[in-house]
Amino acid sequence: MNIKDLEALGLKNIGNIYHNLSYDELIKHELDNGEVELTAKGATAVDTGIFTGRSPKDKYFVDRDPSNKYIAWGDVNQKISAEIFNELLELSREQLSNKDLYVTDVYCGASPASKKSIRFVTEIAWQSHFVKNMFIRPTDAELEVFKSDFVVLNACKTVNEKWKEHGMNSEVFVLFDVENNIAIIGGTWYGGELKKGIFSMMNYWLPLEGKLSMHCSANVGEAGDTALFFGLSGTGKTTLSTDPHRALIGDDEHGWDDYGVFNFEGGCYAKVINLDGKSEPEIYNAIRKNALLENVVMYGEGEVDYEDGSKTENTRVSYPIEHIDNHECTLMAGHPKNIIFLTADAFGVLPPVSKLTKEQAMYYFLSGYTAKVAGTERGITEPVATFSACFGEAFLPLHPTVYAKLLGEKIDKHGVNVYLVNTGWTGGAYGVGKRMSIKNTRACINAILDGSIQESEFDTTKTFRLHVPKTLGDIKPEILNPRNAWEDKELFDKTRDNLAEMFIENYKKYQDGEHIDYSPFGPIVGS
Repeated sequence: MNIKDLEALGLKNIGNIYHNLSYDELIKHELDNGEVELTAKGATAVDTGIFTGRSPKDKYFVDRDPSNKYIAWGDVNQKISAEIFNELLELSREQLSNKDLYVTDVYCGASPASKKSIRFVTEIAWQSHFVKNMFIRPTDAELEVFKSDFVVLNACKTVNEKWKEHGMNSEVFVLFDVENNIAIIGGTWYGGELKKGIFSMMNYWLPLEGKLSMHCSANVGEAGDTALFFGLSGTGKTTLSTDPHRALIGDDEHGWDDYGVFNFEGGCYAKVINLDGKSEPEIYNAIRKNALLENVVMYGEGEVDYEDGSKTENTRVSYPIEHIDNHECTLMAGHPKNIIFLTADAFGVLPPVSKLTKEQAMYYFLSGYTAKVAGTERGITEPVATFSACFGEAFLPLHPTVYAKLLGEKIDKHGVNVYLVNTGWTGGAYGVGKRMSIKNTRACINAILDGSIQESEFDTTKTFRLHVPKTLGDIKPEILNPRNAWEDKELFDKTRDNLAEMFIENYKKYQDGEHIDYSPFGPIVGS
């Protein structure tokens, strides 16, 4: 590449520029640099240091006109002044100057009408590998004329020692300057910051163009019937959308424009804690050469112990989507027929499957509910309700109702069916009940996708007023209505009402008179 392109970013005395290296070249660099270990199956494995997850409290947007008029400022989207940003930009430039650099050019968004061109600059080979896995790889002809819409400078080896003076959260910084189309990262090596940073930007750009950006997975059947799977981490979004009978469009981030649904990415980023080749063969078999494992424990001759979470429960693998045999090559499909909201309800209250009205869909989309259980985070000893608007609040620069409004419009326009599927507990809360079997969850998903659920007779539950099938295939009927699966009915009623109160309390922030109030379609205690 032309060195002037990097000098224009303020980088000086640049050494070798490793521009858009092949996988073989990147892996050689990683091994020669001592950055990774090689597994027995040919994948590489990296430790990301003390940060094994994102640092959401260290993410800031520059307070600059006109983006400051659109961004929903608060705990998720924090302000930083242009002066502090420029100071940390100079610090990042100093870190990346006088170095050999890895430069990777990719696309975000498979739809020609909506894609963005992104350039990543880092001094670490495995981060270039991660970017190559996770985003859409341009052809050689496209690289010849590539011009970036946005640049990410990853200066992870530097830290902000003046963070207290700057009024920031820590020495780590993940900063976005919307108007100048640049982001800088310092203090954290975690690969997910690269991926989710661009997701945040797509969540800014697309809705302002009338297009919906979504934290969801997607697949498509032979008949062209597209399905979307929304859900927070741990709800089964990746697992359930990876189906040998349906082509995978993508496992995490998508857009929905006038032409249909499209993947933002060119790869998958799956959790691998307790990964089992029998229950998740597609993901297990995708971990081979060119795949990049994060923070796993290894033993023997390059063997991986997927059950060992001593480094983190958030062990991960990134791999190109081509590693999934049955994937949609174009990374695009038509408008969806079915939308599935996934939740892992650790209270054991929500049904395994419910059919939602359009208004209920708006309520549960804005609620974005799941539950954390003991062992997932330090200090959690019993189920804790988690509400994340639009199933991805941490990545939404705009107000959640902007995304909900777009979703509602598209549901109406394209006649989409919406379902709520609980992959969590049944017969009791966590510690008493048991996790919904993958077999039963798959049966619910299959009934949605093949349309057979529409032939069921439905009951309406109390309080949450969800429409649940009385029978569905081979699933035991008592499981379909969660109260019937509990031995202690009074305890169920108490637990159900407690969870309903959590929903009601969380939703109050949307009852400000400025937006459509969908609370009448949520739970009502005593109903």
